Amino acid sequence: MNHSALTSPGSFCWNRDCPAYAQLDRGNIRRFGKTRNGVQRFQCTACSHTFTETKGTLFYGCKTPQEKILACLAALAERSSLRGIHRTLGVKEETVAAWMQKAAAHVETLEALLFAHYRLTRAQMDALWCYVGHKGEKGGTPRRSTAAPSGVG
Repeated sequence: MNHSALTSPGSFCWNRDCPAYAQLDRGNIRRFGKTRNGVQRFQCTACSHTFTETKGTLFYGCKTPQEKILACLAALAERSSLRGIHRTLGVKEETVAAWMQKAAAHVETLEALLFAHYRLTRAQMDALWCYVGHKGEKGGTPRRSTAAPSGVG
């Protein structure tokens, strides 16, 4: 069986202490209800560990709908500012910045989602990752003060 493609989170156990850890399609994973937001939960029958279908993704632990997160990241790819996204989509600048940091860890999967759901060009995607990579580095190096700490120099 070829498993070179991405697998779904519900096809293996995420618990490192489980005897069936990371073994695909062993039949030890069962559906285990849904969260309040409608995200599918799973349970490993070998170790009783539970996890959600968003485990290992950009969306894990987020209360915001996936569509809104993708819309914010697509707006960043189109060179919208954090302040502009806050005004138009109503999402705090800090929240979008946090999603941006999480997105950097999930580049390949996120690119596939953005290309599938939004009409983005390769140049727009490159601009997004350039923006993500340089965020927080603006402002240069701090200057050395020439004045004495008391203000008398």
